[in-house]
Amino acid sequence: MKKEEIASLIRYRLEQARTALSDAKFLLEGDRSPQSIVNRAYYAMFYSVLALLQNIGRVPSKHTGVISLFDTEFVLKGVFPRELSKNFHKAFELRQVSDYKTFNPVSKEKAEETLKNAHHFVEVVTKYLAEQVKL
Repeated sequence: MKKEEIASLIRYRLEQARTALSDAKFLLEGDRSPQSIVNRAYYAMFYSVLALLQNIGRVPSKHTGVISLFDTEFVLKGVFPRELSKNFHKAFELRQVSDYKTFNPVSKEKAEETLKNAHHFVEVVTKYLAEQVKL
């Protein structure tokens, strides 16, 4: 794949991340479902990691693979702090539980915290990619 194509894919994934953040904020401000807010916040993180992985040419097909590669390629190597990994894992687990495994609703406070963490996560990843790829 050519450099320009990779840069286009990275920009596309970052735009998806920003859109998911915007959607989550809209849902929060509209007092909508915390479950939906968590879903959009998690996907904002997920899309930004897909952009990172696209940059290194390794994009797995499963969410767990994306999370694992983020940890091994970026957190364990010291590119990003462990806090980002921790927040990504928490968002994934919360989304999994709220979407598939329980009838217990996600609290509004958990949704707000997840959105705040997602905003920071996307901001840090976007800054890194802007420096690496010259977006």
